Amino acid sequence: MTPVYITFLRFMDGEDEARQFSYSLEVGGYGRKVIWQGVPRSIRAGQRRVRDSQDGLIIQRNLALFFSGGGRQELKLKVAGRIWKEQ
Repeated sequence: MTPVYITFLRFMDGEDEARQFSYSLEVGGYGRKVIWQGVPRSIRAGQRRVRDSQDGLIIQRNLALFFSGGGRQELKLKVAGRIWKEQ
């Protein structure tokens, strides 16, 4: 299995409250970026459950290294994001 990195947002309340919001995350480098947009998961949902459902920004190791400078030696990623309340 290829190593991957996953990032996601957990909301500090229940599922019903979390569904009132949306968020986006992005990571990139060298003129390219990957963007994920979704609904935050409740803090009550364990991280294993979120990981197993793959409900987040997932980046394979080789792409993460490319975004880090292409040297395939060191991982340096900047993840940016925002959250907003749906109308």
